[in-house]
Amino acid sequence: MGAYGDLVPDEEAGQLNGSMTAGCAHLPCAAASTEAYFRAAAAILAMRPGSSEPDMSAALLKRHYGLTGSIATLSSEVERTVEVNLSDGRRLILKTSARPEAVDSFRFQTAAMAGLQGAAGFVAPEVLRTSNGALMFEQEGVCGYLQTRIEGIPLHQATPTPDLLFRTGSALARLDLALELVSVPAVHRPVLWHVGCWSRLTELQQYLPSGTIADSVRVAMAEYVELVEPQISNVAWQVTHNDPSPFNMMVTGQGMSFIDFGDGCWSPRIQDLAIAASHVVKDPTLPLGGAEHLIAGYASVIPLSALEAKLLVGLMRARQSALILVNYWRSHLFPADAQYIKKNVARAEHGLSILATLGAASGEEAVMAAMPSFQP
Repeated sequence: MGAYGDLVPDEEAGQLNGSMTAGCAHLPCAAASTEAYFRAAAAILAMRPGSSEPDMSAALLKRHYGLTGSIATLSSEVERTVEVNLSDGRRLILKTSARPEAVDSFRFQTAAMAGLQGAAGFVAPEVLRTSNGALMFEQEGVCGYLQTRIEGIPLHQATPTPDLLFRTGSALARLDLALELVSVPAVHRPVLWHVGCWSRLTELQQYLPSGTIADSVRVAMAEYVELVEPQISNVAWQVTHNDPSPFNMMVTGQGMSFIDFGDGCWSPRIQDLAIAASHVVKDPTLPLGGAEHLIAGYASVIPLSALEAKLLVGLMRARQSALILVNYWRSHLFPADAQYIKKNVARAEHGLSILATLGAASGEEAVMAAMPSFQP
């Protein structure tokens, strides 16, 4: 397990989450930058994927929802995720887990999705309540929830036209506006993808292959620690999705859809933009690799502050680096699952190679130039 041989036990992680929830409800969460938070968050992703647990999906579906249907297991890194096809034609998603930390994660996810129902400008899954009217169930060490399945094309399979990227950015901003009004539990539970963990991810560099990418990651993370981290508490913080990747954004007939709120937390609002934009950096002929259009769409709904524009490229590079570091480490832990775990890594490596040519000043200039550069 390398650097992760001594991790926070489950019971301590639970205590940590409770204390953070009480102390950080309305402030940028300093506790998320602590060693204890980082170890607790890393411990969760260092455990074997939930697919090793016995599949009780059919029994749980019947017991808690009174439903029966055909069940197919879907890929998932932590919890067990299955598709349920009902006889009436409905397609649902059931997520379950026997892990203690899943309770807080599912509490967050279900409350977030329930709070988004009725919001305009984007599509989100709907949570189906249990036979007892609850958003999720907990019984005999197993918890879970049932949601609608969104029908559409994942963004990574769609042609990333300027118009589509602009619409994606504006939909993401509307999602953030809606999440700002949502009250959710467990918002400060340990999440390794929280921006507060990033400065400690550098110890995972031992798992990277030597070469240009490792050098770019080292530079990007050093820049983050020196220039971005000291100022990140001065931007707007709120409940965020925290993982709007091309696998979690879908093109549907009703508009852009956002799924999988499992990494959601209390973080800088601009973090959602930084993550989404970092995934669409593809074109080396453009300063921001094509992310200009997504940034323009987001800024058309939520104008960026001067500080957000200054920090955005550094955040994008740090997020690409965090993705590379965490997924190389997890692939080392779980080599049989490496292909799925690293599904976004090549994209991040390519994007980082493009953004690596920008300095702090030129990055800020590129963001400022992008905001009015494209209107559909």
